[in-house]
Amino acid sequence: MHVTRLVLLSLTLAGCGLVYKLPTQQGNTIEQKELDRLKLGMNREQVRFLLGTPLAANPFRPERWDYATYYKTPRGQITQRTVSLYFKNDALTRIDSSQPASIQNPDPPDFKKTSTKESSPQS
Repeated sequence: MHVTRLVLLSLTLAGCGLVYKLPTQQGNTIEQKELDRLKLGMNREQVRFLLGTPLAANPFRPERWDYATYYKTPRGQITQRTVSLYFKNDALTRIDSSQPASIQNPDPPDFKKTSTKESSPQS
């Protein structure tokens, strides 16, 4: 009898969304202060020291490194960011970052300052 009540209570709480969900973070976490330290003309080793190993390094285009971040809050808000770095003769020549979208969260993580994409949670 007590087990049945416990199971029903658990199902009810899970259905109401009261169960805590862990945040999901994938990829490289690149904060604005790290991007600010990048300077054009830096070599690959200096960039790797500051930002870490790139998430996607294409063997067919070794002059481009991509750093991607995906973060999902426990409430379902999704933030994505992509930073692309371009090299020529082992020197950093260009930095591209996805443009910021509207930020609804008044207290975003530091990596949202450069670029954000938010979408509604999926049911």
